[in-house]
Amino acid sequence: MADYYINLFLDDEKIKKLEGVGLAGGIQEINGKKAIRVGVTGKEQKKLAKSFPDLTFDSSNAYVLPEQAENLLMNMIVSMKSLDVMKGAILKLYNPFAGKELLQKTF
Repeated sequence: MADYYINLFLDDEKIKKLEGVGLAGGIQEINGKKAIRVGVTGKEQKKLAKSFPDLTFDSSNAYVLPEQAENLLMNMIVSMKSLDVMKGAILKLYNPFAGKELLQKTF
């Protein structure tokens, strides 16, 4: 069981994509909207929180990513035909320099 979750809220187009790859069974209703939940470990969550410092959690330790990151995650889910994509997705979503000022050396 995951420590945290990413909620991906779905429109009709995304639902059709998920149905097309056999993942319609993962669709659930969250706050009256169709969504899928992607499990995130504590270590992955720390990396995401560092990359996206504005993330806020609901009572079930779930959150929503910014649109660009959400689209990347959705594309990975569809291409891999699985909701278990965070090990690969974290490599694309994690920015270790987020929120830090980069120092530039002068020569």
